[in-house]
Amino acid sequence: MAERILFLTGKLAHRSLEAVLESMHPTPFHYKVARLGITVAGLMTADFIRRHLPDAAGADRIVVPGRCRGDLAALSVHYGVPVERGPDELKDMPRFFGASGKRPDLSKRDVLLFAEIVDAPNLDIAGIVARAATFRADGADVIDLGCLPDTPFAHLEEAIAELRRAGHRVSVDSLERDDLVRGARAGAEFLLSLNEATLSLVDEIEATPVLIPAQPGDLDSLGRAIEAMERRGRPYFADSILEPIHFGFTASVARYHALRERYPQAPILVGVGNLTELTDADTMGVNALLFGVVSELKATAVLATQVSPHARSAIREAALASRMMFAAREAHDLPRGYSDGLLALHARRPFPDTAEEIAATAAQVKDPSFRIQISERGVHVYNRDGVRVAEDPFDLWPQLGLEDDAAHAFYMGVELARAQIARQLGKRYAQDEPLDWGTALPPREVDLMEQKLPGTTVSHALRSGKA
Repeated sequence: MAERILFLTGKLAHRSLEAVLESMHPTPFHYKVARLGITVAGLMTADFIRRHLPDAAGADRIVVPGRCRGDLAALSVHYGVPVERGPDELKDMPRFFGASGKRPDLSKRDVLLFAEIVDAPNLDIAGIVARAATFRADGADVIDLGCLPDTPFAHLEEAIAELRRAGHRVSVDSLERDDLVRGARAGAEFLLSLNEATLSLVDEIEATPVLIPAQPGDLDSLGRAIEAMERRGRPYFADSILEPIHFGFTASVARYHALRERYPQAPILVGVGNLTELTDADTMGVNALLFGVVSELKATAVLATQVSPHARSAIREAALASRMMFAAREAHDLPRGYSDGLLALHARRPFPDTAEEIAATAAQVKDPSFRIQISERGVHVYNRDGVRVAEDPFDLWPQLGLEDDAAHAFYMGVELARAQIARQLGKRYAQDEPLDWGTALPPREVDLMEQKLPGTTVSHALRSGKA
């Protein structure tokens, strides 16, 4: 029997929600729409729902507006069925449910993500531990301590001990045998990197090595190292080395493919820093493409770096890209519709509402509060007095009547600037919300249990009697 879903909404969004659900036919579920006694659906709270919705009306699940605040777990107990938040924008409902009627699962990935602290010898213990905590928060699985040529790392053992005490898995990255031996004996779990000439080191330690060619591009020497590790029955990773653009990039991609063809079961590690760090392009797109390659290769580990200022969010991007590509590959699907996290500058559907739809919504508004939306036609500002539309927010100022209300004017200035930027770039805009820059910024802390408090301009207006 198909699942029965009850969708909750408010007065302004009621018709739009019904139209969106109608456009999704045939759906793998049955549904009803309940319009509760509230104008703006996004202002709905769990307490409000409990007071205004008598029962679950025979539903197997209740979907509330995405910006609804409050304890939905308590509501689930109250109604006896799961209660969950839908998308922030109702036009995203088809994507929210996906083609199968289920939300995409981005909780899994099959890639071990190494994050390198490239200047570890130059940092004190506190600095290393702090950097590691940041990388782990961004999604790293292993903290890689990068050793530097001709630079002593006297506190290597202490750094490894402190990282392990903090719960990190640790690798050591060096071309010096002494660094690798010290790191392994101090408790490092992985060593980067060994080749067939230095492979005898594994007989002295228990750490898992990353194998590389003896000379750049020498896939045969890497193959001999792989076979030697397999004869020993020891775990390893193989890395044929990804080269920078114009310094062998295309050939190096081909070598990874050849490596996979030659050793179908070999665990492969791909280092992506030569592309993300050494290409003046936004790293989100670079990471998306590289993790597509990683996914097709079925590589099992990636080494990422976060050094150049333009690569400051590379670890977060890598973590999300690995989950997106895994989910898409498991579904035999294109990597589309899984997440907007790698879309910093442009949205797939930047203007969910047309100018005509915005005008229809505006016609229902009976109060003086300004609403702001964007469409391909421009920035729309409306209240009970009608709709104003302009491409340049400065053209709207004479129509707002805020000359004697500094707090409200400031608020509108901030919001209209956000709206203009979003429209120019082709991004989503939602009034009273910061623009979404994907993984370029750390995730915002949003308390879904509490209704959003009035901002400083509104609070000022309330105190001054102008609201």
